[in-house]
Amino acid sequence: MRLTTDFWVSALTRRTFDTGGFAAVERRGAAEAGAVFVTVRDRFGGIALYGPAPQASYDDKRPLDRLFTPLLGGAEASEIERRLAREQKFDPDMWVVDIEPGQVPIEELLDLAKP
Repeated sequence: MRLTTDFWVSALTRRTFDTGGFAAVERRGAAEAGAVFVTVRDRFGGIALYGPAPQASYDDKRPLDRLFTPLLGGAEASEIERRLAREQKFDPDMWVVDIEPGQVPIEELLDLAKP
């Protein structure tokens, strides 16, 4: 059984704070489901956007994991906002979480799909 999105996002924010970072839910979607998009801000003002990995990224061993893929790296905030607005047209139940990971790399907070 897959965790609800609400529970998963709560765990992500708690894990981020536990590692010395900061996290905030910018957009709350459907509690049971909904795609999760994550904006990652670094100490130097850079912003990256991660979104759900394509279905082909999942394997039979861990089919219930939430995998992410980079969508925009080193982007301007306005570019990320436009992308999220487009995504919201397709999925009004989506979530947006903003993370400043602190001392840990984002790979320790999100499961990234293997290329």
